[in-house]
Order: sequence, then structure tokens, then C-alpha cells
Amino acid sequence: MSDNKTINFYSVSDEYGEFSNFAPFPVRIDGKKWPTSEHYFHAQKFVGDEHLEAIRKAKSPMIAARMGRSRKRPLRKDWESVKVSIMRKAVLAKFSQHEDLCTMLISTGNAKIVEHTSNDSYWGDGGNGSGKNMLGQILMQVREQLQDERG
Repeated sequence: MSDNKTINFYSVSDEYGEFSNFAPFPVRIDGKKWPTSEHYFHAQKFVGDEHLEAIRKAKSPMIAARMGRSRKRPLRKDWESVKVSIMRKAVLAKFSQHEDLCTMLISTGNAKIVEHTSNDSYWGDGGNGSGKNMLGQILMQVREQLQDERG
């Protein structure tokens, strides 16, 4: 794949929708099975097993995300400083635990990966490229790590 190719993703139903944290690929992290990486990520915003378990058991990634965005639960004090490393942990688990996903990610070569959405200018590109695209950056870092591990 050429260096100048860009892969946009967002919706689970679109091409490369598997890259979305909403995609239905369970992950095993910290001794627990999470229905999606979205469930894991949002649960980590809080301290206390009752909060983690409530989000882990959410019926869909959308519900897990809503629960994680709610401020009815006490947000952990260090969240801003740990959220990127937690997302990286979730994404690495997802792509290393599902061989088909790993193959798909590695097959993107050196393409730029972008979560293309106007809904998010931190994890995504803000819809116009002005966002940080942190999820896309993490996917590219994980791709590089997996490429290195597999030779």
C-alpha cells in the first residue's frame, strides 16, 4: 500500500468499521472479558468495581459510552493523564487477540488511519482534518508494534 493512502473509518457498518471501538470484538483485559474495547475504555474512567461491572455488563457499546460520559459517577482524578494509555491498551488487546483483525490492520501497510467524524475532534479528525485523530494515531502505533512482533 502506498505511503500517501488514507483510510477513513467511523461506523461499524462501513469499510474498516472493524477499527471502531464499537465493533463487536470481545477483549480480555485485566482478567475480565469485555464485550468491546469501548466497554473497557469507558469503564476505566471510574474507580470502584461496581462502576466497572455496570459498564462491562452494558447491553451495547453505545450504552457503555453513555454511561462513561455521564458524570453521575465520580470520574477518576487522573483520567486526563491516563486516557491515551488506556485506549492504547484496549486497542492493542483487540488487535492482538483477534488474528483476523491483526491481519487486516497490518495489511494497511503505511496508510494513514483516520477516525473521520465531526462528532469528535480529540479521538477523531473533527470531520475536517482539524482534530487530533488520537484513535487513528493509536491504531497506527499498534500496527507498527504488531508488524515488528511478526517480523
